[in-house]
Amino acid sequence: MIVIRDLCKSYATPSSTVTALSEVNLTIDKGDIFGIIGFSGAGKSTLIRCLNRLEEPDSGSIRIGDHVITDLNDKELRLARRKIGMIFQQFNLLDAKTVWHNVAFPLQVAGHPKPYIRERVAEILELVQLSDKAGAYPAQLSGGQKQRVGIARALANEPDVLLSDEATSALDPQTTYSILELLQDINRKLKLTIVLITHELDVLSHICRHMAVIEGGTIVETGTVDQFFLNPQSDTARRFVGIVDRYRNRTYELEGAGAGI
Repeated sequence: MIVIRDLCKSYATPSSTVTALSEVNLTIDKGDIFGIIGFSGAGKSTLIRCLNRLEEPDSGSIRIGDHVITDLNDKELRLARRKIGMIFQQFNLLDAKTVWHNVAFPLQVAGHPKPYIRERVAEILELVQLSDKAGAYPAQLSGGQKQRVGIARALANEPDVLLSDEATSALDPQTTYSILELLQDINRKLKLTIVLITHELDVLSHICRHMAVIEGGTIVETGTVDQFFLNPQSDTARRFVGIVDRYRNRTYELEGAGAGI
């Protein structure tokens, strides 16, 4: 379980202080696929990066499982991060290393013996359906294959939580669908908790069970995905759903006009 309480984060600029997160409170159940949605600048990426302290919160607390992440010293945090995998929009792969070595890298840093690393890398590459690409370099891969490598690397240390920061935003719709199917399969097989930051409603509707809406650095709505689409409560949720409805209505109008030709 992830429990966030009264989380605040701000940034100093030459002329002022910008508040990115303000009194954020959120609970995510163990094993859930949880989506966090908001418009650009709402604070969603800051929030997910605070979960593993890639961004340092100003105040508040974050508990993941048995660890209060915000209370850990540097050494304790390094150990805790091994159980918090993260996948990024731009993949963040090591271009000079093969797929195999990209996935092996966090295991090598953790100090695992070579036989275990060989076995674990083979296991994870099979899970993400890239066993035949072990010797390839990132430049030889498609965007979807690169993201599968990123997912494999995030899973290498057998995390309890997988964080996804706009992981499908750089992919085409068909590839996005295949990555979402993979994440669902991983959630089902490994029973880990997945937290997705996204601005894509298709991602929410396809994979997430519960969700939160962030607006101006504050959580303004939480609930099931069905509730979000059927009865949005916040201004942000209504704007998102309204955009989809307008798009669908426009599509129907165009299809109707085409049928009359």
